[in-house]
Amino acid sequence: MMLNVRRFVAPVVLAAAVNTSFVIPAMAQPKQQDLIARGRGLYEDQQYEESIQTLSAAILRPNLAKEQKVEVLRLMALNYITLNRKDEGESAVRGLLAIDPNYELPKNESPRFRDFFAAARKKWEADGKPGLVTDGGTKVPDAPVSIGHTSPSQTTPNTDIPLTIKMDDPQGRVYDVKLFFRTGSKGKFNEMATPIDAGNGKATIPKDAVKPPLVEYYFQGYDKGGLPIITRGDAAAPLRVAVPEPGRAGWVLPVVIGGSAIVAAGVVLGIMAAAGVFSGSKSTVSVSVIE
Repeated sequence: MMLNVRRFVAPVVLAAAVNTSFVIPAMAQPKQQDLIARGRGLYEDQQYEESIQTLSAAILRPNLAKEQKVEVLRLMALNYITLNRKDEGESAVRGLLAIDPNYELPKNESPRFRDFFAAARKKWEADGKPGLVTDGGTKVPDAPVSIGHTSPSQTTPNTDIPLTIKMDDPQGRVYDVKLFFRTGSKGKFNEMATPIDAGNGKATIPKDAVKPPLVEYYFQGYDKGGLPIITRGDAAAPLRVAVPEPGRAGWVLPVVIGGSAIVAAGVVLGIMAAAGVFSGSKSTVSVSVIE
């Protein structure tokens, strides 16, 4: 049996399929501090790419406190320096100094990092301290950037997943866009360039990565220095495409709640089972996201 419900908006009520009704509750996204702690832990475990992906999610969270922004940019800089990605490391240092121009690395930090920070500070000061807002000064807010995208609800295994996005970037702030994807819900995301032409972008998740039970992915846009400024999904709350096992029937419930993609598989499974939907059947349930 196959039910393909294209879109729900919170509160979500499913009645016809189970002859009863229920509401799928919203699931909270990781808090900023949790993401920072996770990014720090990944850095300490020498998982530098995963740390950058997690910290990129943190830096784009709204209402990030000044101290949190400084810590995220510090950790991002250390990751980039370790990976010898000097341009991105310098951008992270510049972003940090624009927030806290008096910041200094601890004296017990590695000389490699201290020397890099010192050189980046010298160049930043020579360039006139770009990005810094002095006391009493004002800064014209940047025009907002957005990425329009609709996630497919499900696909078959070992099949390419073509994706499209629409960029709204009035000031041309986005210099580069990347697609991040992975099989399942654990491990590092692979990355792929997503060329943008007249605001439209196309990318494809390769079939080798499309395996049951799901694929996770997100798009991220970067400024000229390589720092993230816009995302559609992120490493902590990615978009998902269900990949059912071949030959199995499935229930596919794409869900959108308040603009944030969630998956409430436990609620769906429990209530459907209690209603006897699966009695005497071999049906499987997969819950995917449309955002």
